[in-house]
Amino acid sequence: MKKTLIAAAVMAASGVAFAASNVTLYGVIEEGVVLTKAKDKAAIVDLKAGFDSGNRWGIKGVEDLGNGYNVGFILEQGFTADDGKEGVAGKAFNRESILYVNGGFGSLAFGLTGGLAFAQTQAIRTGWAFGTSYGASAWNSIDWVAKRMNNVVSYASPSFAGFSIHAMYSNSGIDETATDDKAKWSKNGHYYGLGVKYNANNILSSLIFEAAQNKNLAARGNRNAKYGINYSLEWNLGSITPMFGYQYIWQDKGVKDHQFGLSAKAPVAGGTVKVGARYLFGKNDGAAANQEDKHNVWTIGAAYEYPLSKRTTVKTYAGYADGGKAWKDTNVDAKGNVTANYNGYQLYLGLCHSF
Repeated sequence: MKKTLIAAAVMAASGVAFAASNVTLYGVIEEGVVLTKAKDKAAIVDLKAGFDSGNRWGIKGVEDLGNGYNVGFILEQGFTADDGKEGVAGKAFNRESILYVNGGFGSLAFGLTGGLAFAQTQAIRTGWAFGTSYGASAWNSIDWVAKRMNNVVSYASPSFAGFSIHAMYSNSGIDETATDDKAKWSKNGHYYGLGVKYNANNILSSLIFEAAQNKNLAARGNRNAKYGINYSLEWNLGSITPMFGYQYIWQDKGVKDHQFGLSAKAPVAGGTVKVGARYLFGKNDGAAANQEDKHNVWTIGAAYEYPLSKRTTVKTYAGYADGGKAWKDTNVDAKGNVTANYNGYQLYLGLCHSF
């Protein structure tokens, strides 16, 4: 209630009127210490903002139109708590900025949001206890088809016996380096996503297909279309929730990766334990003739989250990654510097507060 009143006061002070007291101000602040030790490198201790829960604040609201219809919005900005910087320079709401309509037909949303297999309110990927966070244990930490995008149109159907259909399209913009016909629709970058979600009988599952045309990338980028398939499953057994995730991403003259993950979460001693292991292997079709074109990596991780109150949680994490073939031991960059590559461990201790 206090958050709603504060938001109302902010809106009133700015001269903006709204019909009902259903606008909410919210946010998350997480700060912690990360110890990273990579093979052949010295240990590094960092103050890290948003290691698990990305720092954010936002405003959201909804208006009831009657007859089962409502209109709502979400405006969400990311930032880093350790230095106060905005998530993306020049964007007032870089995490999400959408307007949506709900009704008997389902839900239709427009604006900036994440892809179906990424994050934010329109995403449906599940099946991994660590989600898209927790450092080396983050799902898709190697590669993505799409993250957050502009100019999104997203549709979610009503649920039928636990099943719902989800579709998304984004016109991600033109290549500003092009010199001819820049405004043509065919010259734009595009994203297409189609998914099915099941949520019933203590089971949450999804199957997602994504495609991204990279025509708006700079000339040095790989402009070939990228594709991805994600399947996920989690089953709430009460005392424990086991999860399974699979991903395949491929691109012509680029990387082709398979990723498998087994994880679980369970209530323990008043908090929540999360554990997970995954394995990724693939091939880089764009590798030079004298370079190793195959790679693999396995990761393991465990976290414990203990609530100090309804809004404040202490989080701990330990993870390890080990790479092979092209990702084995070390890399040598263009300047001859030797750097570790997918080999090492992370330790984390942090505090998260939501409001």
